[in-house]
Amino acid sequence: MKRLMLALSVLFALPSAATAGVRVPSLDWAPCRGQERFDCATARVPLDYRNPGGSRIRLAVIRHRATRPSRRIGTAFFSPGGPAAAKRLFPTVIAGLLAPVRERFDVISWDPRGLGESTAVKCFASQAAEDRFFAGLGTPAYTFPVGPLETSGWIQRSRAFGRRCKRRSGELMRHITTAESARDMDLLRRAVGARRVTFIGGSWGTFLGATYANMFPSRVRAMALSAILDPVAWVNRGRDVLRDPAAFAPTYLRQRLDLSARKTLDAFLDLCGRQPVARCAFSAGTAAATRAKFDALLQRLEFNPSSASVTYGDFVGTVVNDLYVSSGWSDLARKMQSVWTTGSAEGVAAEAPFPDIGGAFGINCTDSPNPGPAAFPRFDPFTLARAGAPGRFWLWTTELCATWPVTAPARYTGPWDRRTASPVLVITTTHDPATSYEAAVALSRELARGRLLTVDGYGHGTKSACTDRHLVRYLVKGILPPRGARCRGGQPFGPAD
Repeated sequence: MKRLMLALSVLFALPSAATAGVRVPSLDWAPCRGQERFDCATARVPLDYRNPGGSRIRLAVIRHRATRPSRRIGTAFFSPGGPAAAKRLFPTVIAGLLAPVRERFDVISWDPRGLGESTAVKCFASQAAEDRFFAGLGTPAYTFPVGPLETSGWIQRSRAFGRRCKRRSGELMRHITTAESARDMDLLRRAVGARRVTFIGGSWGTFLGATYANMFPSRVRAMALSAILDPVAWVNRGRDVLRDPAAFAPTYLRQRLDLSARKTLDAFLDLCGRQPVARCAFSAGTAAATRAKFDALLQRLEFNPSSASVTYGDFVGTVVNDLYVSSGWSDLARKMQSVWTTGSAEGVAAEAPFPDIGGAFGINCTDSPNPGPAAFPRFDPFTLARAGAPGRFWLWTTELCATWPVTAPARYTGPWDRRTASPVLVITTTHDPATSYEAAVALSRELARGRLLTVDGYGHGTKSACTDRHLVRYLVKGILPPRGARCRGGQPFGPAD
């Protein structure tokens, strides 16, 4: 019986991936307004791929043409992760992209369905109204609640937010899964006349890449994924880390982000403690003393909140977010020292703007299962013991999904080992506050043709001259790094800091 059900599920899943019978969108490229170096277009794609002749939605697409057209290889699609609107980030992305890639490829990105200038999830009449809704307790992904009163308010607000989103964008919210974005990318591939996809993805973009690779395995020319999410842990409930049969772990705990963030924070404190104060303002002279200083600061903020104008949750959220880019660790140290000495610091706040929170969480919440809201207070002491304050941050970032009111009819849950036309390059950093090394190892083994490149460094998807060489050889010539290859990433607190 199990074999029959498996066979039926495969037969049902495989045709649903195809876009062969779907009308290819027309891309009428024109110079982007205010960005003359780039071309923009709008693609019309089905809202529901099960009904390709029904309602259509917009995708905002942006392109940077190959700077050496005579040597052009084709088109490279790019996703910076998030999920976030890519169009507004694209000029910065292109500036940081390797010259040989810019020379040899037209590079294309787009705002995923539900976000940015594409047909977007709207939960309020205006961004100002949404910002007012999150004022007080702070915005998920920047802070988290502490204590029963804040926790109760956080959960009630999450439920109310989901209801508001559903009232305004309920039908769209059912069709913003990563699987549907993968189908969108395949339509864009056809729209630009590419036989196969060259794709570069980071963070959530790695889940998009893994999804595309397994839905359209014959269409992969080259795929480089960096800062990895483990798709198996993302789409499955996984095992219960509390050993309670009635519960299962929230998404980011299944991804081990709490442990990875703690590992990166410990590295920050150890490296800081070995620096003179001129290079790391928070240094206490030794690694052990700097760790003790940080723990004392956390104790003060949590149990004597009137001693500072910065809350415990805001401070920890700022630390985790600022660990993303190791070249900014000196600035983070200065913020921490300011909180230590004065109780306040510019740049430590929970009210940071999040213009696409409904769409971003909508994608993640429909793709990845989470337990109900009652489980989160029970996980709080568990993750605090397992990973310290960063664990609490990542736990509560997911809670918005606990009461998300919409389910998706078309999310992709595997298989993840379909043989791709070309191998996939999986790049991971050893100390990343937002994705784990273990997830990258898992993905490199889950893929039928995955090759792991380890970067000994710090930050979310860090690069180096070594990784750049491997990336160019792979994207341009299809040459993978040797098995077991490692690179040394950028080191923080250097003289240039």
